[in-house]
Amino acid sequence: MDKITGTLESSLTGSAPQITVFPPAKNKCNGIGIVILPGGGYGGLAEHEGKGYAKFFSQGGAACFVLKYRLGPEGHRHPAMLEDALAGIETARKYSEKSGLGLKKIGIMGSSAGGHLAAHSIVDYGKYKSSVPLRPDFGILCYPVIDMKGKFRHQGSRENLIGKKPSKKLIDEVSFLDRVNGKTPPCFIWHTWEDPGVPVENSLLFALALRKNGVPFDLHIYEKGSHGLGLNTDFPWAQDCMRWMKTL
Repeated sequence: MDKITGTLESSLTGSAPQITVFPPAKNKCNGIGIVILPGGGYGGLAEHEGKGYAKFFSQGGAACFVLKYRLGPEGHRHPAMLEDALAGIETARKYSEKSGLGLKKIGIMGSSAGGHLAAHSIVDYGKYKSSVPLRPDFGILCYPVIDMKGKFRHQGSRENLIGKKPSKKLIDEVSFLDRVNGKTPPCFIWHTWEDPGVPVENSLLFALALRKNGVPFDLHIYEKGSHGLGLNTDFPWAQDCMRWMKTL
């Protein structure tokens, strides 16, 4: 495994997240790269939603880039996290060229608060510039936090991202449903109906926004299951996700 540091040119000053690379299994490279954003309420990083995913998807032929992004308890606030996520996309593209991997598509994947960050990245990538495309080719959202202003929001994630008394402007910046458009990348989304931590409406709201704008998505809602499951479940979401990525 390689450990690399990502920095975005010009406008993304100060963004230098640590990235751990999990190369695809030998002779199995399928041309897909995944920048992985672990969940943790913007207050921590869950290993099973980072390294755990990377081991699985790299065995399936994908190159995986697990990102250690900045967090609220460390004194960071938006847009630091978004800058780190997009630095991950930039670094993955440059690494692909330099290493000879020749990845054809590079997407972004996140769980819970990491799902919010992944979704934010596929909507607002155009706010920054780089010598390589910052638009992810696809998004994978696992029980994502989406709502930041309504009754389905996850308060802990919001406070770690924008503070306890954010301005309306700041709330609007991290609430991106109305900024989904026809150029938003396709997504794979999964959630459980009974999720007690992040209500399933978060995934449904994002899927609806994609639908309204004609953006393809693969949505899986399972009835039973707690929050933060990752791969610790009998649900075949990961296998379905692998299948979906190969159709892109």
